[in-house]
Amino acid sequence: MDLRVKKTRNGIINAFLQLRAKKPLERIAVKELADLAEINKATFYLHYKDIYDLSEQLENDLFRSVFNSIEHPNSVLSEPKLFIRELTEGFIANQSLIDIIFSDDRRSILADKFESEVRRFIFEKYPQHKDSPELNIALTYMIMGGYYAYSENRRFGADTVISVIGDMAEGVIAKLK
Repeated sequence: MDLRVKKTRNGIINAFLQLRAKKPLERIAVKELADLAEINKATFYLHYKDIYDLSEQLENDLFRSVFNSIEHPNSVLSEPKLFIRELTEGFIANQSLIDIIFSDDRRSILADKFESEVRRFIFEKYPQHKDSPELNIALTYMIMGGYYAYSENRRFGADTVISVIGDMAEGVIAKLK
C-alpha cells in the first residue's frame, strides 16, 4: 500500500476514534471527520462509502486482530479451556478499542458480531461440523453465555471468570463426544 494512502487512512481512523469516543456513530458527520483528519470529504469517500462503512471495517479489523492473537486456534474443540483463555485475553488486550467502537447503541451489536465471528473462525477450521445441530447449539450457549458471563462478572477478576467459563466450555464439549 502506498505510504500516502496509508497515512490518509490512519488519519481517518484516528479522527473517527476521537469522535466516536465522544459521540454516537449516527451523530458523526463526514465533514466533521474530514476536518479533524485534515482531508477533504472527497478523499474520505475514496476510502469508505460512509461513516457506517468505516465503522464496520474497523469492527471487522478488530475481530480479525483478536482472532489472530489466538496462539492455538485448533484447540477450540480439543482444548476449549485453552481456546477460551486465549480468545478472552485477545479481547482484554483490545478492550479500549472495543469500548470506543462498540459504545452507546452499538454495544448490543458486539455480542452478535462476536458470535458470528467465532462461528466463522471455528467453521473455517472444522467445516465438517457446520451442519451439526448439537455443535451449533453448544457454540451459541458457550459464546453468548461466556460473553455475558464474563461481562457481568469481571469484578471477580479476569483469571477467575476465564477459568470458570473455560471449565464450563470443556464440560459442554465433553458432552458432544
